[in-house]
Amino acid sequence: MGWLVAPVRRQDPRAGRTTRSAPQPGGPVSAAEAVSAQENPAGPAARPPQAAGGRLRAWARGSVALRAGAGAAVLACVLFCLGGALAGSYPLGSHTRNVVDLGNQYLPYHVYWRKVLLGGADGDLFVNWNSGFGTNFLGDIGTYLSSPFDLMVVLFPADRPELALYVITVAKVTAAGAAMAVLLLRLRRGPWPLAALLGAAYALSGWTLDNGAVVPMWLDGLFAFPMLCLVGEWARTARRPVIAPLVVALAWVSNFYTAYMATLGAAIVLLVRLFTAEGSETARKRLLTLLHAARGMLIGVGLAAPLVLVIYKATKVADPTPKVTFEPAAWADIAARFLPATTSTATPALYIGTPALVLALTLPFNRAVAVRVRAWWSAAAVLVTLSLNWEPTHLVWHAGASPNGVPYRQTFVLCGLLLIAGWLSAADGLPALPALLGGTALVLLIALAGHGRQADDRWTYRVFALALVLGLAAAAALLLRQRYGWGARALPAAAVVLLLLAQGGESAVSASRVVKDQLKEVSWTPRLGPAQQDMAAEVAAKDDWPRSRTDPGDVPGGNDELVVGGQGAEYYSSLTSDITSWTLSELGFGHYAKGRHPVTLDNPVTDAIFSIGTRMHSTPTAKPSSTELPRATTTSTTTPVPPLVTVRPDLDLARTAPQWTDSAFSNQELLLGATVYDQPHVTRTDTGTGKALLTATCAPGSPVYFWAPQYKGTAALGGAAPVGVDGHLPAVRAPMVPVGTVPASGRAEVALSFFGHLRLPEQPLGCLDRGRLTAAVQKLTATGATAVHIDGHHLSATLPAGSTGTALVAVPRIEGWSCSAGGGPAKPAHKYLGLVAVPLDGKATTLACDFTPPGLKLGGAAGGAALVALIATGLWYRRVKRRDGAAGALPSAA
Repeated sequence: MGWLVAPVRRQDPRAGRTTRSAPQPGGPVSAAEAVSAQENPAGPAARPPQAAGGRLRAWARGSVALRAGAGAAVLACVLFCLGGALAGSYPLGSHTRNVVDLGNQYLPYHVYWRKVLLGGADGDLFVNWNSGFGTNFLGDIGTYLSSPFDLMVVLFPADRPELALYVITVAKVTAAGAAMAVLLLRLRRGPWPLAALLGAAYALSGWTLDNGAVVPMWLDGLFAFPMLCLVGEWARTARRPVIAPLVVALAWVSNFYTAYMATLGAAIVLLVRLFTAEGSETARKRLLTLLHAARGMLIGVGLAAPLVLVIYKATKVADPTPKVTFEPAAWADIAARFLPATTSTATPALYIGTPALVLALTLPFNRAVAVRVRAWWSAAAVLVTLSLNWEPTHLVWHAGASPNGVPYRQTFVLCGLLLIAGWLSAADGLPALPALLGGTALVLLIALAGHGRQADDRWTYRVFALALVLGLAAAAALLLRQRYGWGARALPAAAVVLLLLAQGGESAVSASRVVKDQLKEVSWTPRLGPAQQDMAAEVAAKDDWPRSRTDPGDVPGGNDELVVGGQGAEYYSSLTSDITSWTLSELGFGHYAKGRHPVTLDNPVTDAIFSIGTRMHSTPTAKPSSTELPRATTTSTTTPVPPLVTVRPDLDLARTAPQWTDSAFSNQELLLGATVYDQPHVTRTDTGTGKALLTATCAPGSPVYFWAPQYKGTAALGGAAPVGVDGHLPAVRAPMVPVGTVPASGRAEVALSFFGHLRLPEQPLGCLDRGRLTAAVQKLTATGATAVHIDGHHLSATLPAGSTGTALVAVPRIEGWSCSAGGGPAKPAHKYLGLVAVPLDGKATTLACDFTPPGLKLGGAAGGAALVALIATGLWYRRVKRRDGAAGALPSAA
């Protein structure tokens, strides 16, 4: 039971050191003894050969670390699952877990990732042909799927992706808890049960429950922080020169975004360790430690460069979201986030458990801990807390750009620092009563400051009070045992139970309440069910790729094609290319997420442009429910369309300077190469508050389309049913929609019922001439490619003999495409109004295009250089070891 049975520590005023009233055999040792046992300040060359007793002690330390890590993992796993069960969340209940991006991004990506790994995907590691009419998939892999944990998706059946994602999430949480427990024991010897409890507290911090659990890729940063801190510890003793860079590389490959934050946090920990180490820590040794750490970091990041640079390049050409100005949160709101059962996207989720927080805040008052240790670690925690809320340091934490959405993504680092502080204060024994009272007083002040804030839940203060009382009762039991010798076994056992109930019960209830509050306050999507299964079966039956595309249409949730198959415009990613978003917007497509989530457009002209031969339609049979599986009726429409590669004899890229117009109708015609719309003069008449009438004259029987990207309301032609339009730029762009058919009179009257100010483009109405569209499709089919083949990221086509002008490939011209005609040298692809274009000279009968993710070649070179440096480092250390001759002169390179 560790310090639960150790006597209370007392300060010896004469020596300034901690003394014990009755030292326990095999109990915790002092910090000086711990350092002496783990490292030699003189450096690796002066370390004597390890005797059998030393090996035995090393084995014992490893055994203790294993128990602590396993305990933290089991405890974190049980409590996380218990929280989900209390909330009735899948898979331990019927409520959906698909909150915001978890359902719109991460779940669909894992469904598709399984197809890529096991076969069955239309694309490969470089290109995703299902989304956005062809996207850079390697960038998305590095952003969402590159964690080794994500490979677990192949262990689950294809119809259980939500279960797979849940298990992956739990695995990341438990691994983070285990890593933190091992780190704590490396920083200072102490009882493994306490390390396990604090490790689990780190894994179940408020950041995990409120942010990481619904953005699983960020959880890799939660795991990376303690692992990178261990890399810093290895640097202090010049140990593991090969494993250290591999750990860094793993962290940066898994999720470079949070790994960057974890790296900053680990650097802070290392600096504090250098200035708080026992014994003499010379400037030379500190410099050598920093050099060791820098070498491991540089080699590790270099090894990750092939993926990191691809992501970096993709970010540079991604659709630019509006610039975000950081607005610091009120400190009272921040104080509230230290409490249990709070949720908010506008404030940092700082909850680590009330007992753990009390222990952390005892450190400044704990005279049993060296003054420099208290001063440095307390200063680090305070400064990092302040850095969360100051714009310059906020930008440093987020690599120079304030993020859209959650602005405090680095909070897990502060949670880790607080738990380290709690461990340093309690690892060598229960803090004395004055320190306990000081920590408790600070916690009560924080609770008072956060009272009544918006993030509070009705359970917040009830759970907080109960956890505080149980934690203090556990401390009281130990104090009674230590002072009076009562209950040699009963009181420590009772203290263990009380502490577990306080910390574990509070975390389980917090997890439950966060899940329930998120379902109430943010958007969610239903679980995958019969609606998606039926759509997937219908898409598979109609699939004609690559001769033409099959668009699954509007299925609830984002990235629909990744789940049900098909090849459409739907695409939701942080790396959505600017050219993809811009091209589709100019053609009348809608979008969400400020442009990074283009959605499908049911329009025969754009279907012809992008070779969508079959369009699916899904009609839900009931309203979306958080507990019921979605069901829908699926139908399909198949129409003749041109091939994926068409030939425009009239288009000479050398002489034509194409420009977008202010009309989506005209832009569609420019890409189609034919005039198919009547764009009549439109008269607007205001008919009342929030109502207007648009009047135009068109050929009778023509379908009428309404286009107003900023419009929010309904539109109806004549007696037709009103069509809802939801536009709110820049976040949401309304798509072009059909509103009815021109009556026999030729007079089209579109009634508008809108919210707010009416904003319409100059040409809001277009009347489609079906005859002209049919003729245009037939012409493009006759002159287009006679065969199209796609193999992963390679596209080839056979063209009619004598083709001149320009070949247009119905794929957005994102960075990375190179093409050649007639077997000539490949060159960066040309662009015509956002699509891939290849000039033709009348001689070529073939066309070939390949996609290479930008940054891959440079990243590969950097990765190769880092690999050489890693091998050289290992060989050098091995040579030094052999030269010194004695076993243990240097630790193994591995």
